[in-house]
Amino acid sequence: MTFFEAVGGEETFRRLVHRFYQGVAEDPLLRPLYPEEDLGPAEERLRLFLIQYWGGPNTYSQRRGHPRLRMRHAPFVIGEAERDAWLKHMRDAVDELDLPEHLDEMLWKYLTMAAHSLVNAPVSGQ
Repeated sequence: MTFFEAVGGEETFRRLVHRFYQGVAEDPLLRPLYPEEDLGPAEERLRLFLIQYWGGPNTYSQRRGHPRLRMRHAPFVIGEAERDAWLKHMRDAVDELDLPEHLDEMLWKYLTMAAHSLVNAPVSGQ
């Protein structure tokens, strides 16, 4: 069984990403990083990416090609503050899923690693 199946499939990722973007929509630091007036397209991209990453359908790659996460995020200044705000909203969203502890840990470990890998601005104070 894939992680995608173990957590409940597409509906779980739909809930996760929707809740995450509810936080982003109200965040004065993160909202400007999303140039589209409607967050719907960004929500769909993240949902499809996470579904594919965790063993679901490969719709993301069919529509957008290779994920190339660092390249796709390069135009945006992502520093520690942006990373931490992203992680805060994602943690809130993960918590609402109420996953079994081992699945929560797997998901959170990946999300944390991904968030750290996308930081592209100098560390403050250096």
